Amino acid sequence: MAQRTVLAVLFDGVQSLDVTGPVEVFAGADLHSPGTYRIRTAALDGRPVRTTSGLTLVPDESLDTARDPDILLVPGGTGSLRPEPRLVDWVREHGPRATRLVSVCTGAAVLAAAGLLDGRRATTHWAYCDRLARDHPAVEIDPDPVYVRDGHIATSAGVTAGIDLALALVEEDLGRDVALTIARHLVVFLRRPGNQAQFSAQLAAQTAHREPLRDVQRHIAERPDADLSVTALAARARLSPRHFARAFRAETGMTPGRYVDRVRLEHARRLLEDTSDGIEEISRTSGYGTPEAMRRAFVKALGTSPAEYRRRFRPATTP
Repeated sequence: MAQRTVLAVLFDGVQSLDVTGPVEVFAGADLHSPGTYRIRTAALDGRPVRTTSGLTLVPDESLDTARDPDILLVPGGTGSLRPEPRLVDWVREHGPRATRLVSVCTGAAVLAAAGLLDGRRATTHWAYCDRLARDHPAVEIDPDPVYVRDGHIATSAGVTAGIDLALALVEEDLGRDVALTIARHLVVFLRRPGNQAQFSAQLAAQTAHREPLRDVQRHIAERPDADLSVTALAARARLSPRHFARAFRAETGMTPGRYVDRVRLEHARRLLEDTSDGIEEISRTSGYGTPEAMRRAFVKALGTSPAEYRRRFRPATTP
C-alpha cells in the first residue's frame, strides 16, 4: 500500500486524547508495516496550542502551508464548539480534498460549521448530540453509534471512540490481524463495531435511588438468564408491576424492558468476544432462550448476526 499522510488539526481547547488516541493507532500501524502512514500535526500559524487538560502541543507545521492529506483528522474539545472562523474556512476548503475526512468527538461541530455534514448522517459525543442537531438541522444526527461513516466522511463519538474509528480504518487498509495486534498493544477493546451504543446499559441508565430498585439492577446484570419480566422484577422489588415500571423508569431514565434488552445484548456480546462457547449456549445463558431470538436481537441492535459478530470481533487466537 502506498504511504498515506495523516494530518491532525490542532487548536486551542483541543481534547488531547482525541488527537493522541487515533495518532497512536496510526503510529502503531506504521511500526508494524513501515512506510504505511506519515503522521503530521498542524495549527493556525503553526503556533503551539493549549489542550483542555492544560497540556501544550507543538504542531509540526502551519495549516497555511500543510499539504492536503489522505486522512484529515479533526479532533474535539471545547475549542471545537466555537471554532475560529479561519479554522472553519480551512476545513471547508481542504476537507473535501481528503480521501477520508475524520472527526473525533465534538470535532463534528467543526465539520458541520464548514457545511460538510449537510445532508449526511453523523454522530458526536452523546452530551452534545442535541446541541449539534439544534445548531445544524441539515445534519442527520444519530446519538447512539460509536462512529458513523457516510461516504468519505467518518464521525465518531466521545474521546476513546476515535481509537475505535482509527482501528477500523487501519483494518480496512492493512487487515484485521494488524488492527487486532495494535489494539492488544494499546490494551484497548479489540474493536467496537461502529453501530455499537456509545455506552453500556449500566452507564446509559442512572443508578436508582432506592435500594430495592438498585437490587433489581444488580440482579439483572448478574442473572440475565433469569425471569426478568416486569412481573418478576416487581415482585423482587416488592412493588406492584405498574408502580415498579413507573418507578424504575423515573429513577433510571429507561424502561425495565429496555434495560434488560441492553444487559442481555452486552452479556452475549462479551461471551462471543471472549469465549469459545457455542451460539446455543450463549443464547441460553444470556437470557434469549434460543439462537434465533438472539439473532433477531443482534440484527436489530447491531445490524449483524451473532456468528458474524464473533467472526469480526473475536481475536483469531487468545493473547
